[in-house]
Amino acid sequence: MKLGARLASLVISDICSMSRACDAIGGINLGQGICDLPTPAPVAEAARDAITANRVVYTVPYGIAPLREAVGAKIARQYQLDYDPPSEIVVTSGATGGFAAACLALFDPGDEIILFEPYYEYHLNTVLTFGLKPVLVPTRPPDWTVDFDALVQAITPKTRGIVVCTPTNPSGKVWTIEELDRLAAILEEHDLIAVTDEIYEHIVFDGHKHVPLATRGAARKRTVTLSGLSKTFAITGWRLGYLTAPPELARRLTVAHDLLYVCAPTPLQYGVVAGLGMPEHYYADLSKSYAVKREIVCSALQDAGLTPYVPRGAYYVLADVRRLGAPTAKAAAMLILERVKIASVPGTSFYVDPVGETLTRFCFAKEDDVLEEAARRLRSL
Repeated sequence: MKLGARLASLVISDICSMSRACDAIGGINLGQGICDLPTPAPVAEAARDAITANRVVYTVPYGIAPLREAVGAKIARQYQLDYDPPSEIVVTSGATGGFAAACLALFDPGDEIILFEPYYEYHLNTVLTFGLKPVLVPTRPPDWTVDFDALVQAITPKTRGIVVCTPTNPSGKVWTIEELDRLAAILEEHDLIAVTDEIYEHIVFDGHKHVPLATRGAARKRTVTLSGLSKTFAITGWRLGYLTAPPELARRLTVAHDLLYVCAPTPLQYGVVAGLGMPEHYYADLSKSYAVKREIVCSALQDAGLTPYVPRGAYYVLADVRRLGAPTAKAAAMLILERVKIASVPGTSFYVDPVGETLTRFCFAKEDDVLEEAARRLRSL
């Protein structure tokens, strides 16, 4: 039978395939960013209460008003950005749902979209799925500095958007104010839209601060900011995110999100309203706890001779695996899995550049005792 060609070249990601391989042998999964940590009690209790109260039918496509208002208050409090909840905030089915809606609503097939390498694999594949053309601009270890000359050279008359992830999955790069200001000026000069994935905004280390692109220069009027609750409240399976955008962009994004998902899960929306009401120290404590986890994994990788590129944010670390002598990054990841039952993700999941064959990604969103056991195994390499 004849099948559509649109997705013929895409396969299930190495992130998922490594997780399956890990499950098959009962290993420790440091590959996929599952984030199997405890859900904060107020969040879980509020979701249970919503289910008990039978708040389970469709919401409006842009999400329940209490959640949009809570998101607006949080953004104003933390970043001094004023977004109107009825017209500029949309609740989405995860940040990936918001990204898919942005690709569908704001760009046309054939438009060029710039991504920075290493990229998040779902960003690249979503761009491809909607018939857009990805154009890659490299950032390279150890500091992942943006090559702005390469960025400007990558812009053509077909360029319509730039995707930014900060803190970055997989490298842990946190964009600096200077970099954001230069990007804001480029957006204005070339009349481009920015789609920023800022879901790791509350996981930053060593005195670094997350700064939203929308706070810089005139970027707010041409920026769609994606974030979510999955990482902040350890609820990756709830599929709850949100986006902020100027009213006309938000209107189009709502239509696209409605078409793709109808709405985000209703009782879970009520759950995260409670989470957004938690005290500010929750976010500082979150970064502190992840800093401990980062140290457990990075020190073990260093001892194992797998040089880690210590991240400034998010909960992943890329490590140089050339010492293992494997011919490819996938072979190196499988070797680690076979020898010590630790799953990682090949660097080629995030790179077209050959440097991806020298790297694997490890996730440290695990309980400390699990990470300590993983560290013991890694050192045995």
